[in-house]
Amino acid sequence: MEQSKSLQLLQDDVHTYIAGFKEGYFPPMELLARLTEELGELSREVQHVFGMKKKKSTEQIRSLEEETGDLFFVLICFANSQGISLEKALTTVLTKFKERDADRWTKKEEQE
Repeated sequence: MEQSKSLQLLQDDVHTYIAGFKEGYFPPMELLARLTEELGELSREVQHVFGMKKKKSTEQIRSLEEETGDLFFVLICFANSQGISLEKALTTVLTKFKERDADRWTKKEEQE
């Protein structure tokens, strides 16, 4: 069974990979463009699987997992290039949502 990795270990893995190339991380605007591109590719797959607009027979079908991974890889590259801890960023936003939206949604009843 494969061991789960923390966000920090994933960021470290991506950094080790990128550090193996002279070019290093792309500039922020290039990474943002790449994020947009990868989000578009994920959106296209979601549309194919769940939406009305199916792919043409000439279009390659990719998995939602693969496209999500591509998007996540570029997001990690962006975070690393800007010195952002994804763990800290996610923890901060979860705290914000829990406080701000505490009574916004209908809570499930606890089952005993």
